[in-house]
Amino acid sequence: MVCWSEGCFSPTRVQGFPKSGAKGSDILSLVDEAEDHDGKVVNDSKIASPQSAPEWKPLTAKQRRVLGTLMEKSKTTPDAYPMTFTGLCTGCNQKSNRTPISNYTSEQVETIVDELRSMGALTIVQGLGRVTKVRHYAYNWLGLSKVEAAVMTELLLRGEQTLGELRTRAARMEPINDIQHMSELFAELKRRNLVVELSPPGRGQIVSHNLYPEWELEQVRKSVATGTFGGSEESSSTAPSSRQSSTGSTSNSELVGKLETEIENLKSKVIELSNRLDRLEKDLGVSQ
Repeated sequence: MVCWSEGCFSPTRVQGFPKSGAKGSDILSLVDEAEDHDGKVVNDSKIASPQSAPEWKPLTAKQRRVLGTLMEKSKTTPDAYPMTFTGLCTGCNQKSNRTPISNYTSEQVETIVDELRSMGALTIVQGLGRVTKVRHYAYNWLGLSKVEAAVMTELLLRGEQTLGELRTRAARMEPINDIQHMSELFAELKRRNLVVELSPPGRGQIVSHNLYPEWELEQVRKSVATGTFGGSEESSSTAPSSRQSSTGSTSNSELVGKLETEIENLKSKVIELSNRLDRLEKDLGVSQ
């Protein structure tokens, strides 16, 4: 049995290597992201080793949503990861922690998975019961540590937002002690060209990932400059006392984030149980 990154899974076959055959880096990506049975990373340094050569490319909005959902669920619902196509579609379209809200079909998600697979960002695995599932390669593809992956996940799922919002949201997956810690993480990601600043440094600074196609990033910059973007819950007219420096507002945001995570955990478990029941009925020849 192999324990995959962010959750255990027992694959019988792994798909998704380049057509020319599996490279050493492909095999290492499977080993480097493995965890022990306690859910701890065996060697976190390998997940984003300095020797790694990230091969990421700009992504469309749909591709970012699918990859971000896989990254999120691998951390928040490891028991349901790798994800089935049904679970992945539901995760992409959920109402909480998504900007904008989407309504992808299963066919669309399958097409997007194929696109990301051809780019080396994810793979398809088959586990017990021959159920096809999807797992991401984001750690190696983007060259991330676990806490950096949490930050990039929130940016992929919500787009532009303030550093304060980003810290609160990402902290539900990995510990980010305070805004100073968040600033240091952002600076390192910026050094590697994975994130961009959309407004001047300071209180309420707006940031985002740098995985946009060039034309889309230009649109995002314009929307932030004109104050018409929808990725932030904080507006420029908000008083300083109500921004991330406010302990009360931050506490409320953290509570909401925890509740959202619990709800999504329950939804994923219900979907997984439903899938298991369907397989059991099929094996027993029971028709509904």
